[in-house]
Amino acid sequence: MPAAPPPAAPGARPGFAAALAAGPLVLDGGLSNQLADAGHDLSDALWSARLLADAPEAVTAAHLGYFRAGAQVAITASYQASFEGFARRGTGRAEAERLLALSVRLAREAARQAESERAEAARAAARQAGRADDGRAEDGRAAPARPGAIAAGPLFVAASVGPYGAVLADGSEYRGRYGLGVAELERFHRPRLEVLAAAGPDVLALETVPDMVEAEALLRAVDGLGVPVWLSFSAEGGLTRAGQPLEDALGMAAGVDAVVAVGVNCCSPADADRAVPVAARAAGLPVVVYPNSGEAWDAAARDWRGGPTFRPERVTGWLADGARLVGGCCRVGEREIAGLARAVRGAG
Repeated sequence: MPAAPPPAAPGARPGFAAALAAGPLVLDGGLSNQLADAGHDLSDALWSARLLADAPEAVTAAHLGYFRAGAQVAITASYQASFEGFARRGTGRAEAERLLALSVRLAREAARQAESERAEAARAAARQAGRADDGRAEDGRAAPARPGAIAAGPLFVAASVGPYGAVLADGSEYRGRYGLGVAELERFHRPRLEVLAAAGPDVLALETVPDMVEAEALLRAVDGLGVPVWLSFSAEGGLTRAGQPLEDALGMAAGVDAVVAVGVNCCSPADADRAVPVAARAAGLPVVVYPNSGEAWDAAARDWRGGPTFRPERVTGWLADGARLVGGCCRVGEREIAGLARAVRGAG
């Protein structure tokens, strides 16, 4: 089991750090599949970030769907968003800043709506229970209304920070080794990190990181932002996507004050199973884990192959091995997150 998380960095939001210490917390699932299932075309190079400009209400609805399924943390639609990517679409810097900040506000609005729904359901349950208690129920079998699957307690927003390769939109986030050094990657990441941090997320999700070079750049870039972060690699066979030992990569976060969790995402469930104990051992921090469905992407056919292997029951092993932030990534939807949330609450 990992050590208790360190105190939040100066200026960090204590709510998330305290909730993580109490853990576990349920993350959402894949935002892209949620939006695609709602009928939105994500073939643009900006992927789900395009909808920040074209259909922001759809992003809020997608987040809200996951909160209703039992998620406690929404990851924003900023994974593929960058000043460079927006510029290629003809979007100027000021508007790009607005859209990056909007990604946080949309997730926050979904959390507000979910909390409002939860409160109203609780009030309705109390009213119905009161009618039953004083004999005014229409029949003796009337049961109090239930608040539903929305989790108790605060709901959080994690601002997604994807790797440099995501901006290239050519699959290189699954290879890393872009030919750029740490300083160049830090210069790329820092401006958008500053905008996202200023928008007020509870945590920054440095996710789908393919190699140690980019991880070092990201850890430098978050210095002084005053927002806690988690660092999550994409891994395969015990290695980063760039082929480095995963334990060495995860160990980079040890002793970095801003980092509150380390782990893996956007990998197979089997690779996630193997990675959780490695992450707990490497950094001595709570572990974050949110794998894909287990289907494989066929780049030539531009389609998914194989069947899903994501099972909510896997969470029992993850929790035993040190995971405190658990959810799903690509092709993991509301049904799977609902099952995972039930499993987490059952384990607690």
